[in-house]
Amino acid sequence: MIQPSWFRLRRPWTPWHILGALALAALSVLIMRRAWFDIFQIARGDEEASHILLVPIVAAWLIWVRRERLRMTLPKGQWIGPLIVAAGWTCSWYGFHHGVQAAWHLGAILVLVGCLLTVLGRDVLLRFLPAFLVLAFMVPVPGMIRQKIAGPMMDITAQVTHAILITLDIPAERFGNALIINGVNVTIAEACNGMRMVFALVLVSYCFAFGTSLRQYVRLLILIASPLSAILCNVIRLIPTVWIFGHFSNNFAHTFHDISGWLMLPVAFLILLGIIRLLRWALLPVAHFTLAYE
Repeated sequence: MIQPSWFRLRRPWTPWHILGALALAALSVLIMRRAWFDIFQIARGDEEASHILLVPIVAAWLIWVRRERLRMTLPKGQWIGPLIVAAGWTCSWYGFHHGVQAAWHLGAILVLVGCLLTVLGRDVLLRFLPAFLVLAFMVPVPGMIRQKIAGPMMDITAQVTHAILITLDIPAERFGNALIINGVNVTIAEACNGMRMVFALVLVSYCFAFGTSLRQYVRLLILIASPLSAILCNVIRLIPTVWIFGHFSNNFAHTFHDISGWLMLPVAFLILLGIIRLLRWALLPVAHFTLAYE
């Protein structure tokens, strides 16, 4: 049997590649442990950053759906790994010594990626690029940026929610970002902060876009639509939440608020499926390749 030239010239994968990559990755986490511990503490303590805990799961999924690409991937081009490590170390050093927390966290992530690529090589980065890019979601968003995004989103959410409540013949008044129902004043930030789940919903959109065999324009459309999907999910969540705040105890309302937040993730996924179905209904090309060999 005659083997193709690319197969004869390739350097086959060995267990040492995986062990070496895991060893360097563990070493990078140990060296940058203060930054990683800070990321974990923020993810665990700040509800608006809890999506960080989902990022490793999404990255693993994006790798799994592309696992067949390993057959065509060569463990070469390791020079890119040390370059990324150097860039990450510089970024982390600058962030730590100049009080830029996002740069400190991003540097730790880049050092981890660079250590992996030092063993695995450039081909792994190119063929599994979405799995590496999603790690950027692990950087906690600075509060100043969150507030600039949250303000307009809360205002839009309050207006839309109030309009729907009136349409449903539910008596409600709106004063800015506050809704009054049954004599109870409920602010959007208190009942359902627009930013509370927005990054988790964007993460779900990213996972759907790059975890499914789709054309590039469809992926771009999904990513662009993800903020609108977040607002829609928050409105769906806010309507019963506001009503419950006005008719039940405060403890029960807060419990419903927390549970409904996580329920919005599958709702966002269904919205994305609806977008794909709509494109197919319009006879627009959605996919034309298998994800493993894209």
